[in-house]
Amino acid sequence: MVTIGQLLDSKGHGVVSISPHDSVYHAIERLSEHGIGALVVIDNGKLVGMISERDYARKVILQGRSSKQTRVGEIMTTQLVCVGPDSDVDQCMALLTEKRIRHLPVLQDGKLVGIVSIGDLVKEMLSERDFTIKQLETYICG
Repeated sequence: MVTIGQLLDSKGHGVVSISPHDSVYHAIERLSEHGIGALVVIDNGKLVGMISERDYARKVILQGRSSKQTRVGEIMTTQLVCVGPDSDVDQCMALLTEKRIRHLPVLQDGKLVGIVSIGDLVKEMLSERDFTIKQLETYICG
C-alpha cells in the first residue's frame, strides 16, 4: 500500500495558499488560475484553514454576500482534518468519505508538507488496481 508521503513524492509537494485577509474574490481567482478546488489558508506561516468552492457557494453566493468585500477568514473552514505522510491511501479515502470532505492537508511535525485531494487518492487506487490485475494475468497466463 502506498503512503501519502510516497504519493506526494510522485505528485509534488506544492501547495497553493492564500491569506485570511485576502478577499474571497482573490481566492476564487487563484482557484481558477490553478484549476483546483481548494486553497490552504496560511497566516504568519501557519496553517489556519481552508477555503473551497463549496465554502464560496454556501457562505457567499447563497447568503448574498459580495466576494470582493468578504475576507477569506470570514468564510474559511477552520476545523481541518489533517493526515501525516505515513497514512495510507485507503485510510485517507475512508476519512474523506466519513467526513464528507474532498481535501486533506498533510502535516509532518506540525508543518504543512502537501495536500491530497479525493482525485489524487482515486487515481492512486486505480493505479494499484491496474497493477494487481496485470500481476494476476501474468500469474494465470504464465
